[in-house]
Amino acid sequence: MGNPRKQTGVGGVFYFIGLILAGLYFTFASVQGDYGLFRRVRIDAEAEALRAERDALAEEIAELRNKTHRLSDDYLDLDLLDEQARNVLGLVRGDEVVLR
Repeated sequence: MGNPRKQTGVGGVFYFIGLILAGLYFTFASVQGDYGLFRRVRIDAEAEALRAERDALAEEIAELRNKTHRLSDDYLDLDLLDEQARNVLGLVRGDEVVLR
C-alpha cells in the first residue's frame, strides 16, 4: 500500500486560530459595533432624554393653551390681562409708585 502520510498538525492549528479570531471579531462587533450593546445603551438614554423633553414641552403647551383661553374673547381673565400688560408693555396705574 504505500507509506502513510505524516501529519504535522499545522493546518489544525491555523484552523483553530482562525476560529478564535473570528469569534473575537464577532464578540467585539456585538459589543462595540454600530448595532452593538454600547450603541443600544446610548440610544436608550437618548430616547429617555427625548421623552423627558417631550413631556416638558407638552406641559408648556398646556400652560400656553390655558393662558390663550383665559385671554380669548369668550373668557377674559382680567387679572391675567393686567399681568400681561404690566410685563409686556410696562404699564403702570396712575396711583402706583414705581421703585427702581
